[in-house]
Amino acid sequence: MSVPSITADDVRTAESRFPQAFDRSRAQRATPWVVGVSVIAYIIYAIWFFDLGALFQGGKWERGASYMADWISYEIRPQLKYNNDKIDVTFGRFDPIGPNPNPDWITGKGTGEVTVEFGSPQKTLTMTPAEYVIQVGGQSYRVPRTPQVLPPPVGDLPKFVQYTNGSYRALFGIDGYADLYENRALARRRYIGWENFWFDPGSVFWKMSFGEFASSLTVGERIDARQSNASLALDNFLNNAEWQHGDVYLKLLQTIVMAFVGTLFAFLVGVPLAFLAARNITNSVIVNQIFKRFFDFLRSMDMLIWALFFTRGFGQGPLAGIAAIFFTDTGSLGKLATEALENVDNKQREGVRSVGASPLQVQRYGVVPQVLPVLASQALYYWESNTRSATIIGAMGAGGIGLKLLEAMRTNQDWENVAYMVLLILAVVYVFDGISTALRRRLVSGS
Repeated sequence: MSVPSITADDVRTAESRFPQAFDRSRAQRATPWVVGVSVIAYIIYAIWFFDLGALFQGGKWERGASYMADWISYEIRPQLKYNNDKIDVTFGRFDPIGPNPNPDWITGKGTGEVTVEFGSPQKTLTMTPAEYVIQVGGQSYRVPRTPQVLPPPVGDLPKFVQYTNGSYRALFGIDGYADLYENRALARRRYIGWENFWFDPGSVFWKMSFGEFASSLTVGERIDARQSNASLALDNFLNNAEWQHGDVYLKLLQTIVMAFVGTLFAFLVGVPLAFLAARNITNSVIVNQIFKRFFDFLRSMDMLIWALFFTRGFGQGPLAGIAAIFFTDTGSLGKLATEALENVDNKQREGVRSVGASPLQVQRYGVVPQVLPVLASQALYYWESNTRSATIIGAMGAGGIGLKLLEAMRTNQDWENVAYMVLLILAVVYVFDGISTALRRRLVSGS
């Protein structure tokens, strides 16, 4: 059946017949304009009050870009130091290049002229006892060297050279940079990727090609007579000194358990106490108010504050995290359960009571079936949410992956490790979100 369309003449006829239905007061007509102008005025005020223009202008955007690059790349950091007429090249103790490094992009090691190549022959730093020579894309810049201090630049510097407080910085784009001082140079050679992710330099599998590695696992002779090569490879992977996979996975499991146990205990305690807080279940105003205020007290402080409190009492570890989640969610789930109980259909309770059921049986068969699907759905949502929250409270000392993540961030060097842990957390949250959503859908639909 077709629906007749309304024309403009029909609208005008209706307005003339029923003017009171279409007439809006002056206040109603002005409301959208007032709201719009108020929002714009508040935005302008916020921009002025927080001085957002100066904040954006003074932002260290290049530092942010460097941090983002560190998530997907790593640096090798040789130090080139003058030693009389020779130049010594050394590497840090934890540099990913391995023992006795001698990369092909550093030439002249131990002589009076050393060249460091950054990505291509067009990007180099050359050191001699008399000067530094910086070359980028066919352009070169020379910095005369004196034993006491490097002289300030004469004239304008090229874009790939910076000068600050007696030192120079040579910029080689995404391939790295080098800081130049009067008696040494600190180079930062950047590579895309995560270094030594599978095995560290102490492993026998380090720098094996995929074919060599696969062959050693399948047909190769045992490297260690006490275990298979596959077992040895797994042990070397989990105990990778640079990535600490085993410890990261253990801390991630602690975070998952922390969220699950804290939410479970909160549900087991908060829901039964809600029966005492619900005025239609427990006919005592004093008891109702005591437990309602108890739930308010538990919810009044954020989970992070509870975590700091319990970390002080129990020390660092998952117990403090479980207690923080338990306290916060007992208040939240208890509040939700109380409201659900106070809105149940009393007819079902009266029906159960009419067949001679005891007060406990009335609650069991007349109330619980009505509220359990909703409460279980809420508990699943809190469990999913606490998987994320456990990471935050873990960083405050409650253990788990959060504390591991904070340790990696504090070094200000292992941002690729930070990216690795962030991706693991995202994967876990994604999986648990899917599980929680599927279970909630089944509970609410009753299937």
